[in-house]
Amino acid sequence: MVKINGNEIRIGNVLEHNGGLWVAVKTDHVKPGKGGAFAQVEMRNLRNGSKLNERFRSADKVEKVRLEQKDQQFLYETDGMLTFMDTETYEQIELPAELLGERRPFLQDGMIAVVEFHEAEALNMQLPQKVTCKIVETEPVVKGQTAANSFKPAILDNGVRVMVPPFVGQDEDIIVSTETMEYVERA
Repeated sequence: MVKINGNEIRIGNVLEHNGGLWVAVKTDHVKPGKGGAFAQVEMRNLRNGSKLNERFRSADKVEKVRLEQKDQQFLYETDGMLTFMDTETYEQIELPAELLGERRPFLQDGMIAVVEFHEAEALNMQLPQKVTCKIVETEPVVKGQTAANSFKPAILDNGVRVMVPPFVGQDEDIIVSTETMEYVERA
């Protein structure tokens, strides 16, 4: 583990704090007129999902934890638990589906995701940055409407609703960002 100063905390850093493992969700560096500067950090517990707001002065030392990342293949979901398999050792692990939140529909059968481990305990997972989805419902393409920078609603094969440019039609494959849940380009 590495000790870092309180003002070096960045979004996505995993910290050991108050006997638990926390991921920094939001950081805000504040320089008040009176007194020293500090970082206001919103953290989420990796084990139970609880949230915590904490102030760290630049002189405060925090333990930064490095998580081991492994590619795992998604197999199936049962009772709110996602089952993944290590493609090298064929070991299976389960993670709660609420880790993904609103990005859950983008997890497809057989997809390779990055699972983060701390001392052989699976704590977190990340989807690929971009996934390919098929549009199942959208308004028809209108000729000559490509000049304006406008978007129209579309429903994807996984049930997610996104805004797409007017030239994209039904039954087309598009690439969607899993972080912003927005249209990126045609596939």
